[in-house]
Amino acid sequence: MAQLRGNYNMIINVWGWLLVIAFLAGCANNSEKPAPAEQKREKTATSPEKEKAKTIVFYGNSLTAGYGVDPSEAFPAIVQTKIDSLQLPYKVINAGLSGETTAGGRSRIDWILRQPVTVFVLELGGNDGLRGIPISETAKNLQAIIDKVKGKYPDATIILAGMQIPPNMGRKYTTAFREVFQQLAAKNNITLIPFLLEHVGGIASLNQGDGIHPNPEGHKIVAENVWKVLLGVVSNK
Repeated sequence: MAQLRGNYNMIINVWGWLLVIAFLAGCANNSEKPAPAEQKREKTATSPEKEKAKTIVFYGNSLTAGYGVDPSEAFPAIVQTKIDSLQLPYKVINAGLSGETTAGGRSRIDWILRQPVTVFVLELGGNDGLRGIPISETAKNLQAIIDKVKGKYPDATIILAGMQIPPNMGRKYTTAFREVFQQLAAKNNITLIPFLLEHVGGIASLNQGDGIHPNPEGHKIVAENVWKVLLGVVSNK
């Protein structure tokens, strides 16, 4: 009987250790695999970054670059704030360069198009007009940029920012300059911002000392001019 009791106790001890080992193994497996709720939280935490893969490229001159103001005060940055407030998955890229002409923009467009483009806002031509560059040259360069964007990203939406210049170049030139943007938009079936500097151009209180570049208050109005057109694009694309 004593021997049987000894064997019985040995069996109990073995089963006891097996249960302990199984319990510890289960704890280890649970620690390695996150609970469904944790997996959901991790997915939710990363999804906004994954969603924010769409890009809006503002391609222009000093107006886009924000000459004379803080980068956060330039109209592309203000547009980004509007986009973020609506939690839309777009990232604004400011590709403005002070002093840029349409010829300069044409020469560097391939470099800009290395990155994906969802919406392309073309704001060039103002410096051409101020320098009296022939309208035909401005039109040819803008068309070349549009063709490059369409060729690389056929699904991208292109928005052309219309521009006007002071009358000192003569009525014939200033009229033809204003109309070239309308003609290009119609020819290419792209969206047009009629006049980027609407309610800003020529108003001293909304511009810097040079009378050309908007001050922070002016940029807020320019951003509204852009947003009136852009909102419908980003909401439906």
